[in-house]
Amino acid sequence: MTTAGVRATARISARDDGRGGTSLPVLEGDGPLALRRTRAEGSEARVLLVGAMSGPLGGDHFTVEAEAGERARLHVGSAAATIALPGQNKGEARYDVRLHVADGGELCWLPEQLISAGGSDLYVSSRIELDAGARLVFREEQVLGRVGEEPGRLTSRLAVRLAGRLLLDQELACGPGAPGGWDGPAVLGGLRALGQLVVVRPEFEKDLPQARLLGEYAALTPLAGPAVLVTALAPDGLRLRRVLDDALRVLG
Repeated sequence: MTTAGVRATARISARDDGRGGTSLPVLEGDGPLALRRTRAEGSEARVLLVGAMSGPLGGDHFTVEAEAGERARLHVGSAAATIALPGQNKGEARYDVRLHVADGGELCWLPEQLISAGGSDLYVSSRIELDAGARLVFREEQVLGRVGEEPGRLTSRLAVRLAGRLLLDQELACGPGAPGGWDGPAVLGGLRALGQLVVVRPEFEKDLPQARLLGEYAALTPLAGPAVLVTALAPDGLRLRRVLDDALRVLG
């Protein structure tokens, strides 16, 4: 901890154990970022990110790094929602996610929702590097404000590269101080929960799902590679989760 806020990093490394399972030679977190291994499912190792303190608060900088090696299968979730709060230190908080998946590896990144509480200011940066032949399921869900509360400032950037080639790079800013129109009909249309799902699978090279609507406020879009993007809006976090779960079932 510093006078400017808390600095914390969590690291996860998954490797094929040579016996049909996945080992975790690196599983370490500090400060508010605690990691817990849970019961495995088949060859997949499962890890929960547990918030040991409130945050991120103003001035905090959290980083989560995860990698899945060749033939390793890693599932990362979280024990509860993350709530961005204003805190005593003024200024922006940061939450960085850095993911890497090797050829033949698989990573499912399925944390609980991020809630932007009133008065907070958070910048979320997710950078994903995939080798050729990697498999990925990445879910991101954001809720603007708690019940009956105006949201804080939330800026989120997501960049995905496959074999060094850019698949997706987008940024969205919401809340006080964001560029005008973020809450208008061309962006959120007054809704307060937004999410996206990125699915990368080698078999999409031959059979890429076609663009389609997935309800009134959700759409599936093929990307320039063996990948698809699902974007969704909803009035609240519960209905947002249902839409994204349905999208995963559609993708099989």
